[in-house]
Amino acid sequence: MAATPITTPRAPGAGSARIGRLIGRTLLYLAAISLAVVFSIPTYWAVTGSFKTVAEIQQIPPIWIPETWHWENYKRVWELVPFARFFANTVIITVAAGIGQVFTSALVGYGFARYRFRGSGVLFMLILCTIMFPAELTLIPTFIGFRELGWIDTFWPLIVPYWFGGGAFFIFLFRQFFMTVPGEILEAARLDGAGHFRIFWQIVAPITKPAFAAAGIISFLNHWNDFLNPLIFLNSTSKYTLALGITAFDTGTVGIVSEPRDHLLMAATVMMTLPIVIVFFFAQKYFIQGIATTGLKG
Repeated sequence: MAATPITTPRAPGAGSARIGRLIGRTLLYLAAISLAVVFSIPTYWAVTGSFKTVAEIQQIPPIWIPETWHWENYKRVWELVPFARFFANTVIITVAAGIGQVFTSALVGYGFARYRFRGSGVLFMLILCTIMFPAELTLIPTFIGFRELGWIDTFWPLIVPYWFGGGAFFIFLFRQFFMTVPGEILEAARLDGAGHFRIFWQIVAPITKPAFAAAGIISFLNHWNDFLNPLIFLNSTSKYTLALGITAFDTGTVGIVSEPRDHLLMAATVMMTLPIVIVFFFAQKYFIQGIATTGLKG
C-alpha cells in the first residue's frame, strides 16, 4: 500500500502576505531606481556637455547626446590653463595631508579606545564638541597664526595641521572601530612582550583595515575638493589646486577671458572628478564596511 504524503496546511493569508512583500519590494526598487536616475542627470549632463560645443549646451530644447563628440575640448583645457600644475598641487596636498590625518587620528582614537585615565571621558567629549564649531569661526585667528609663521602662499597650512590629531570626526571613527577589537588579543600580545606601538601597528591596524579605508576615502574627498582653505592661504596661480584653478578659469582669472568656455569648464570638472570615482570604485567595499561597523560598540 503506497504511503500517503503528509502535507502541511498553509496558513491563512500567507499568500497575501507574500504578494504584499513582493509589491513593497518592487515599489522600493522602483523608487531607488527613479531617485538614482534623477540624481544622475547633472553628472550625465556634465559628461556629455564636455564633448559638446557651447551652442549645443545652450540650445533649447536641450541636446542630450552630442551630434559630434569633441574630444579636443579636453586637450584645450590643458593648453589654456596650467591644468597639470593644478593637478600636481592637489595630489601633493591631498596625499600629504591625508596620510597625516589618518595616521594621527588613528593613534588618538586608539588611545581613547584602549586606555583609561583621569579626565579621558571629559577630554573626549570636548574633542567631539569641536565638530559643532564651523570652520569659519577659527578662520581669522588661524590665518593670523600662519601669517606670523610666514606660511601664507605655501602648502604648509593645508598639510601641517592635519598631522596633529586629524580632527574630531576621524578620532571618533577610529575610537568606535577600535573598541570592537577583542581585548584578549591585545592582552595576549602584551604578555608576549609587545609594546604599545607594535600592538597598534602589527595587530590592531591589520584587523581594522575597513576603518582606515573609510577614513582614507573621506579624507581624500575632503582635501581633493577643498576650496575654502586654498582660497585663503594660496595667492600664486602656480600653487592653485584644482578646485581653485577651475574657479579661476571660470571667472577669467586664468586662461581665456572673452571666449565662451562652458564646455571647457565641464571637461575640467570631469577630469577633476574622475580620480574620486576611481578611488571609490576600488575601495567601496572597505568604505561601506567601515562606515557600517562604526558605532556598534560604545
